[in-house]
Amino acid sequence: MSIALLIFIATIVVSLVALYASPKLIDRLAFRPYFVQRRGQYYTVITHGFVHADLMHLIFNMMTFWFFAFMLEGRVGGVAFGALYFGSLALAVSTTFLKHRNDPDYATVGASGAIAAVLFAAIVYFPTMKLFILPFPFPIPAPVFAVGYVAYSWYATGGGRFSGGPGGRRVNHDAHLIGALVGLLFVLLTDPGAYTQLLRTVFG
Repeated sequence: MSIALLIFIATIVVSLVALYASPKLIDRLAFRPYFVQRRGQYYTVITHGFVHADLMHLIFNMMTFWFFAFMLEGRVGGVAFGALYFGSLALAVSTTFLKHRNDPDYATVGASGAIAAVLFAAIVYFPTMKLFILPFPFPIPAPVFAVGYVAYSWYATGGGRFSGGPGGRRVNHDAHLIGALVGLLFVLLTDPGAYTQLLRTVFG
C-alpha cells in the first residue's frame, strides 16, 4: 500500500472518529502552541493534520489530496512524498507557534499545510492537468485551482487572521500559504529540472 493511500485512509478514519464518536480526540491531537514546550506535546506538529474542524473541512482537504497526491507520489516516490507531507505539516505551523505560543486557548487542526504543499508540488510536475469539480460544468486548470485555493485561504484569514471553528477549533488558513511555499521549494531542491520543464510547457 502506498504512503499516500495510508495517509488518505488514516486521515479520514481518525477525523470521522474524532468528529462523531470521540470529540475529545480532537483536543488531544490538535496543535496547541502554548503547550508544545510546556507539556512536551511535540507530537501535535504532526497529529493536528489527522483531525479536522468539521466535515466540510475534511472533505475539502481530502478532495484536493485525492486529485493531486497519488500523481505526485507516482512521480517522486513514496519516501520523498512522505517526507514532503509530514515535513510540511510541521513547517506549516511554525508561524502559528510564534504567533500563539503565549495563548493557552489557541488550538488549530487540519492537514491544510501539507495539502497545499502537495498541491503546489504536483502543479510543477503536471501544469496542464484539469479538474472536473461539481457544480462547475467545465474543466478547471490545475494552476487556476491552486491560485483559487490560496486566494480563498488569504480571504478567509482576513489578510492573515485566523478563523474560528465550532467548539473553539481553528482552521489555520495561514498554513495553506506556508505549505504552498514548502511544496514549491521542495521541488526546487529535489528536482530543479522540473522547473525547466514547467517553463517549456507553459511558454513552449
